[in-house]
Amino acid sequence: MGSAQCLGLGVRVLVPAALTPHLCRPTLTALFLHGGSEPSPGLSEFSGAGYVDGQLVITYSSEMQRAQPGTAWMARNVGPEQWERDTWNLKVAQALFREDLDTLRERCNQSRGFHTVQMKYGCELRGDGSKGGVFQFAYDGRDFISLDKDKETWVAADDGAQITKRKWDADRSYTQTYKAYLEETCIEWLGKYVQYGKETLQRREQPRVQVSDRPSRDGLTTLSCRVHGFYPRTAVVVWLKKGVPMQQETIQWGVVPSGDGTYQTRATIEIDPSSETDYTCCVEHASLAQDLRVPWGKGCVVLGWGKGVEGGYEAPVEGGVTDPCNRGRGFVVPLLTDPFPFQCLSPM
Repeated sequence: MGSAQCLGLGVRVLVPAALTPHLCRPTLTALFLHGGSEPSPGLSEFSGAGYVDGQLVITYSSEMQRAQPGTAWMARNVGPEQWERDTWNLKVAQALFREDLDTLRERCNQSRGFHTVQMKYGCELRGDGSKGGVFQFAYDGRDFISLDKDKETWVAADDGAQITKRKWDADRSYTQTYKAYLEETCIEWLGKYVQYGKETLQRREQPRVQVSDRPSRDGLTTLSCRVHGFYPRTAVVVWLKKGVPMQQETIQWGVVPSGDGTYQTRATIEIDPSSETDYTCCVEHASLAQDLRVPWGKGCVVLGWGKGVEGGYEAPVEGGVTDPCNRGRGFVVPLLTDPFPFQCLSPM
């Protein structure tokens, strides 16, 4: 099947998984599909969940057997014909995943037990206008094979994937089909999604910061900086010692949804409680005109917040307000993809 035929059809299934960080604008998404070898309590045999910049846009499972919108703006902007096409594509993917599972179980001599095949793909348009993309498979939670689109070749993560690599590398048009998808069709749909959900995706919610301490091991004290209530998802949080970023010493706990459409994260650091050194939590976010700095008060819980880009900067605590707390680092954003030519995928 030629690439022109393949790229004319598609789906929208995306994933809130962590992807390779890039310096770019927060307007992207990623895709994830999961297929299991047998039913398991609380886990569908086949499932997909789609997100655009943290907003759920589509869901599908082997139980539902239909692609469904995850947001009101997707339901308003995408017609029933497209949802029918998405449903058909995902059913094709479901059948292909079953075939791949059987192939890999036989290849790995695994006749029993629960096994999974996972697929992740996405594209991005960076702030400098360059494009990025990812297309990966995993087996039983481990990297299996991925596309190096720049070199137009497949990268096997282990010996078991070498057979698949040789098969897919032998068909150059197959590789070029998915390179073209990531760099062209995917980017085109990215623009559509951003337009569909611009009121939601382009909003700004300022972070609130809570700094506290607690006793730790070996007589040390753990300083905790909890940042919550912010949107979009990307935030940079680092502890400062006398105004100097302590990036290596700062432990990042990841950004997670708060359940109300905003996000939260936490950064901790261990210190000698007898030290008289000043420690400050520094936060960068798209909603802030300048970085927000909240100092540690020994034995206290200190709160801080910012006014926003248009209203300037305000902190209810003392702290620096002039220099960015993490120069040279940009905002990390998730990737985006849509629609995907499942019917063109070659079995493993």
